[in-house]
Amino acid sequence: QVQLQESGPGLVKPSQTLSLTCTVSGGSITASYYSWSWIRQPPGKGLEWMGVIAYDGTTYYSPSLKSRTSIFMDTSKNQFSLQLRSVTPEDTAVYYCAAGPPETESAVVAGEYRYLEVWGQGTLVTVSS
Repeated sequence: QVQLQESGPGLVKPSQTLSLTCTVSGGSITASYYSWSWIRQPPGKGLEWMGVIAYDGTTYYSPSLKSRTSIFMDTSKNQFSLQLRSVTPEDTAVYYCAAGPPETESAVVAGEYRYLEVWGQGTLVTVSS
């Protein structure tokens, strides 16, 4: 049974880079049965899909965040990570890593989050000076 756990700083200053890591247990990050996503939820708002990395390292990002976002994997540690550059207070949110079958990626990008089968518990990141 695959499980996910987010880790990283809970406070980031404006203009800096937000960095989070998701540790995968119970399965391999390079197995083809899942793609690995980052999703966030600002206070009082809905879920926002940020990007996905496939088992082979292929990435796809939300167009609204693409210029500031990178997702990459460390296969030796069975982890995938998020970097969000030049953050502002509007980037304050609970950040989730999640996993779903690759064939459902298009639906997830469109907001059909029910296709994500595994979620981390989420981690609150506050952007403030």
